[in-house]
Amino acid sequence: MTDVLPGRVVGDLSHLPESAMGARNIVWWGNIGFMAIEGTAFVLAAGTYLYLMSQSPAWPPHGNRAPDLLWGGIFTAGLLLSAIPNAWVMRATRRKDAKAVRRSTLLMSVIGAALLIPRGFELAHLNVDWYHDAYGSVLWMLMILHTSHIITDWGDTCVQALWLYTHRIGDDQFADVEDNSNYWTFVVLSWLPIAALVYLAPRMG
Repeated sequence: MTDVLPGRVVGDLSHLPESAMGARNIVWWGNIGFMAIEGTAFVLAAGTYLYLMSQSPAWPPHGNRAPDLLWGGIFTAGLLLSAIPNAWVMRATRRKDAKAVRRSTLLMSVIGAALLIPRGFELAHLNVDWYHDAYGSVLWMLMILHTSHIITDWGDTCVQALWLYTHRIGDDQFADVEDNSNYWTFVVLSWLPIAALVYLAPRMG
């Protein structure tokens, strides 16, 4: 037999919270699902890269040079360092500190834009065109896949920052910022195996 609190009608949901954060929010699960789908795309692209590498007597194939390390190293360092302000965003959302959420989200917008600069130079120093051969195609596929995620998340962060500075922040907005911050963590972590394939694998042979 179901217990009913005094004065409450059976089926009355008015006492439940109107919003939630983390795993209690359906959007959080949608974000996890999206990252799983995108992660699968990265795995398939990486698998293609490894297959082509296994079929080639030399890697990169003769006539190609490995990508330059300088700009890739600068980008990787900057991306890893971005995890620090991203953690500030996460803490601010969980404290529901509106001022800190505004400032930290704006900072992440600036960082996202700044990271596109070394990424642009990085693409210019891959030392192969995408149409040159299979190596060039799979290398550019990995780089463009990851770059598209940076641009997507940066755009989302910019829109959030604009909204946060022009509207009152409620529980739903705190949850949205947290989801965006989680996605940036995915962008950072997914780059590590890709960077190993792009920069280390050609130098291991």
